[in-house]
Amino acid sequence: MLTHAVKEVIQQAYRKMLEEKSLKPRWGQRVMIAEIAKTLSRIGDNNGEGEPHCVIEAGTGTGKTIAYSLAAIPVAKALKKKLVVSTATIALQEQFVFKDLPDIRQHSGLSFSFALAKGRRRYICLSKLDKLMAGSGQQASPLPLYPDEMSNPIETDAMPLYNNMLSELAAGRWDGDRDNWPDEVQENVWFGVTTDHAQCTGRRCANVSQCAFFKARDDLGDADVIVTNHDLVLADLGLGGGAILPEPEDTIYIFDEGHHLPEKAINHFSTFCRLTGTQQWLEEIRQQWITCAEHFSGQKSLTRQLEILAPQVADIKQGLTLVSSFLSETLEVGAFEGREGFQHYRFRHGLVPEQLQTAARTLTNQFSDMADRLGRVSKIIEDVLDEDSMAMERSDIESWSAAIGAMVNRAGGNVDLWSEYSHTGAGDDPPKARWINLIESGAGQLGYELRCSPILAAENLSKDLWRRASGSVVTSATLTALNSFDRFKLRSGIPGDSVFSVVPSPFNYENALFTVPAMDCDPGDPDAHTEGIGELLPKIVDSKAGTLILFSSRKQMLAVYDLLPVELRKITLMQGEFSKQETLRRHRAAIDADDGSIIFGLASFSEGVDLPGRYCTHVIIAKIPFAVPDSPVESALSEWVDSKGGNAFMEISVPDAALRIVQASGRLLRSEEDVGHVSLLDRRVVTRRYGRAILDSLPPFRRDIQ
Repeated sequence: MLTHAVKEVIQQAYRKMLEEKSLKPRWGQRVMIAEIAKTLSRIGDNNGEGEPHCVIEAGTGTGKTIAYSLAAIPVAKALKKKLVVSTATIALQEQFVFKDLPDIRQHSGLSFSFALAKGRRRYICLSKLDKLMAGSGQQASPLPLYPDEMSNPIETDAMPLYNNMLSELAAGRWDGDRDNWPDEVQENVWFGVTTDHAQCTGRRCANVSQCAFFKARDDLGDADVIVTNHDLVLADLGLGGGAILPEPEDTIYIFDEGHHLPEKAINHFSTFCRLTGTQQWLEEIRQQWITCAEHFSGQKSLTRQLEILAPQVADIKQGLTLVSSFLSETLEVGAFEGREGFQHYRFRHGLVPEQLQTAARTLTNQFSDMADRLGRVSKIIEDVLDEDSMAMERSDIESWSAAIGAMVNRAGGNVDLWSEYSHTGAGDDPPKARWINLIESGAGQLGYELRCSPILAAENLSKDLWRRASGSVVTSATLTALNSFDRFKLRSGIPGDSVFSVVPSPFNYENALFTVPAMDCDPGDPDAHTEGIGELLPKIVDSKAGTLILFSSRKQMLAVYDLLPVELRKITLMQGEFSKQETLRRHRAAIDADDGSIIFGLASFSEGVDLPGRYCTHVIIAKIPFAVPDSPVESALSEWVDSKGGNAFMEISVPDAALRIVQASGRLLRSEEDVGHVSLLDRRVVTRRYGRAILDSLPPFRRDIQ
């Protein structure tokens, strides 16, 4: 129940915020505050009203950040719960921490503390850095986690940077956070001096008192509001909850950019194994075990476990070879689908052939035994670290602890993958997507990568998040598709008795015109459609204005660019020529100089791009953005829907495409004063029966359907 005292705190904070910042009250913002406060009041005492979760679609301009902050912070404090605010992008996360929360605290009268939570991989590992510096560039641990996937940096390139990092840390000018390092750091260079939970020795580490990650983590305990990202929330839940973030039962979650959460969860719960790479890894760690046994010769139980493991590696490698041979004999190259470099073979309905099941069961048991024995080795090394008297250098023991921890983690990953292939998959509802990627394994040879993924995150999110969290708020500008929350419900598994609401936008959509120009071509004929776009653009693009043109495929984007007249090509910035931020900077600079500028972009420019006012007065969408048909997960989802008597195209493809058009159209109106128009160069929205549903799901623009 929402007490009168908490309600008064929220109302006073909102009034004070509007007053001090000279803001006008927005109806949608007030509705959002009320919905969130009412929903979270169900926590602990819902009187049968439903679950304390709410899903709110609120368009750009609503003021979502102020709304959910002013509503949730007082409720969380009154209930003595932690408030975790999660975003999908670093940009929004940093804006919330460094701009929005300080501003809200200053002007609302609310008293609260906040901290930023990141994963270990965002922080430098002092133990690894010390080891590298002491060993003149040798690996900080006896073996990297994935040597077949991450190449080591060239010492002459990396060591000067590592020296500089150490100096900045010592001088207190850097806190060890990758995001606070002034320059871009190459991935493999950073990988050499960071760690993950599997390799980290935790509180046993000699550098724990100076550890950037643990310093940041300790700050979380005192914070009322913790800001993080969807990936870290999912990682924490995957570790059982409470490993990095507070326990879910003590937490109220707010998921901003919440439409990304189901997709992030699918990626998080997927598993894979590269056959050739795993065989190479097994051979390398067998050699490492010999060295490990020599270093810990006094630990008889440790050496005994490694002695048992050593001959088992040959059996596992043989099993992987049998799987590779089976796939080579069963799957011809022509059986693989997709474009070059992304070819795959998907098992229909997720059903695994019997011979592959049999091999997978054996490998599951072998990797499970390997993970178990390595876990015992890891525990022994941890016990050695806890001893007061040690014959070995502590840094050497820590390095071995990290290396063995990495081995346990990768062996566990193999257990997860092979257990998914060890049964037919029959009876799974929904089924898992299981497929084989064709990859280059070195020296021009082709190899196989086995993958498994849920096709929906609903079950995982329901079990790990919705059933455990005290309460939650999911918000975004695009949560409905075809004017319904059904798509989000299906993909997220959020309880059906949660609150679902669409709050009104402050924008006057009469300021924008949505047009479908007359064209005598259809995207069903890609070449003709590309030529048609090339002919039309010079007629509808204002060469003195800011234009964003969005394509569904790189191939068409490049082809249309080649068809442009020279004067338009000169002012066109194409995705891939520069970074996204540099492209946007150049575009804004051109408009500021009263020149025209055109951006050619793909899906990543359809959301998260803010070009208000003159920076974008025309958004052109090349065609209805149906999903690329070569995604194994989406293909498996469509197959499942069809198998249950549904219509995957109407139930999956059309809602997804409608959502993407709304996202793309949202690049136009970024403030209440903005004007312009959106053009869709796809006549199917007029000629196909699904077109009306897509048109009706768009914001209420003025329309000109030619």
